[in-house]
Amino acid sequence: MRLCLIRHGETDWNAEQRLQGWTDVALNAEGERQARAAARALQGVAFDAIVASPLQRARATAEAIAAGRPVALDARLRERHHGELQGLTRGEIAAVAPRVHEDLQARRPGYLPPGGESVEVFAARVHAALEDLRHAGACVLAVANGGVLDMAYRLASDQDLHSPRQHALPNAALNWLRATPRGWAVEAWGLTEHLRRSLDDSGG
Repeated sequence: MRLCLIRHGETDWNAEQRLQGWTDVALNAEGERQARAAARALQGVAFDAIVASPLQRARATAEAIAAGRPVALDARLRERHHGELQGLTRGEIAAVAPRVHEDLQARRPGYLPPGGESVEVFAARVHAALEDLRHAGACVLAVANGGVLDMAYRLASDQDLHSPRQHALPNAALNWLRATPRGWAVEAWGLTEHLRRSLDDSGG
């Protein structure tokens, strides 16, 4: 079983490096172009199922690729909930809540954004969604949010949840995982040849 994971196209908040979390921000014009480019890149792939985060930036990207095919929505593929930090840049968080910013930057185990979701709880729901996707068909597309792709990569490469991220998460890049008897394996990651430009994820 192969799974193509795609982070949604660009939003204005991505360009401003604002934590989006569960805030329902739409694609900007570049994000819409990226979604169409991903659709062209995947035109010849026969997906048995297409699944997306219900946040409109992911849903719109999936719908562009689906080209009229049904898109199932799975709330477990939403971004990590950043609570009161949503809408802020990391610089703004550092200015108003330096201790929170320090915990966020350090990826400290057990850190909980004010009113938000811990990385442990976030990882558990992403892993549950991925387990269900294993049984959705021989070739499946899932369009989600940057943090979800981060959790998926860590699961497939056996990385600790709290280690510094060493893999890119570009908007609308193609990422392929393969299901094996031992779990997930990374087949290809961060493919951006179809894109004019793409921003890396700045954390939500």
